[in-house]
Amino acid sequence: MKTVLTQCKRIVVKVGSSLVTNQGAGLDLDALGKWASQIAALNASGHEVVLVSSGAIAEGMQRLGWRERPTSIHDLQAAAAVGQMGLVQAYESCFRQHGRHAAQVLLTHADLANRERYLNARSTLRTLLALNVVPIINENDTVVTDEIKFGDNDTLGALVTNLIEADVLIILTDQTGLYTADPRRDPAATLVAEAQAGDAKLELMAGGAGSHIGRGGMITKILAAKRAARSGAHTVIASGHERDVLLRLLQGESIGTLLTAPTLTLDARKQWLADHLQVAGKLVLDAGAIKALRDEGKSLLPIGVKEVFGQFERGAVVACVSEDGHDLARGLTNYSADEARRIARHPSQEIESLLGYGGDQELIHRDNLVLL
Repeated sequence: MKTVLTQCKRIVVKVGSSLVTNQGAGLDLDALGKWASQIAALNASGHEVVLVSSGAIAEGMQRLGWRERPTSIHDLQAAAAVGQMGLVQAYESCFRQHGRHAAQVLLTHADLANRERYLNARSTLRTLLALNVVPIINENDTVVTDEIKFGDNDTLGALVTNLIEADVLIILTDQTGLYTADPRRDPAATLVAEAQAGDAKLELMAGGAGSHIGRGGMITKILAAKRAARSGAHTVIASGHERDVLLRLLQGESIGTLLTAPTLTLDARKQWLADHLQVAGKLVLDAGAIKALRDEGKSLLPIGVKEVFGQFERGAVVACVSEDGHDLARGLTNYSADEARRIARHPSQEIESLLGYGGDQELIHRDNLVLL
C-alpha cells in the first residue's frame, strides 16, 4: 500500500452518513472539523482533494424534527433541500478556519449522461482544484427521481473519480474494511488487506447494508472500486474512526482494504460510455457476437443481435447483454430501436433492402463501444 498511495496526488474522499452525523440526528460538527483539518493538511502538502459527503438528508431531518427517515421521494427531496443549507454552511465554516474555501457541487446522473454537461462538470471541478478550493459533492437530491438517481454516494464517488481522473478513491465508512465474510456472523472472517478491483470473488465476500443511517453496504463499495478502476484509480475502503486516517493513508500506512486498479485504463470517451448507469435500450447478443466483441475487438453487426428492447433514437447509449441478461458492453447505436428490430439477425449487406435506404454496416462501431 505504501508505494501506491504515496504517489497519489488527486484524491476523491467519500465519507458516509455515520461519519458526519450524530447517529443520524443532525451533523456532527466536531467530525466535520476533523475532515476539514486533514484535507487542509493534504492540500498544504500538494494533494488535490474532492470530498463526496453524505449528511444532507440527516441534517434536514434534524431541522424539520423528523425522527425516522421518510420513504416518500418528495419528503426526501424536501429534507435534502433543508439539510444542504446546514451541510455546506458547516463545511465552509470548518475549512475557513484553515484558510480554505469550499464549493458546493450537486450532480445527477443526467449531468454525466449528457456529453456536454459531463465535460462542463469536469472543467468546473478541475478549475476549483486549481483555485485551491475544496469541492463538496453530493447527489442533487432535491430534483433527483428514481429514474436518474445514483442510489448511493459510493457510486457517486466512483463516477467523480473517473470524471476528474483522480489517482485514488478513499471510501471511509464505519467498518474496518472488506472481510472474507461478514465478521458479525463469522468469527473466522479475516480482513482483506489488498486485492485487485474487479475480482469477482470480492463481490461474493461483500454483504448487505450495515447502517440504518445511510443507503450503501459493502457491495456498493466493491462495485464502486470496480468502476473507479476503469480510469486507473485505486480504491481504499477504511474506517473513518481511525485517527488521522487520510494523512496516514497518504503517508503509506496500511489501513483497511486496498483495491488496486489494473494498468489498462479507458480513454475519456469510452469512460463516459462506461459510466452510464441508465441506458435507452438493450440489445441481446448471440454467442458469435459476444466472441467478436470480447475476443476479436470487432464492431457489433446486426446479424449478431437476437432481440431489441426499449425505444431509442440513433446515437443513444444502449446496453449490450447476453441471453441470460449479463451486462457486456455500452455503445452508441447507429440505428433507432425500430430500425434495429428490422435489421436484427440479418447480414449488413441486406440493410438497404430492409430499410429502403443505405446506412452504416455496423449497429455499433467499435470506436463507440466499451466492454464492461
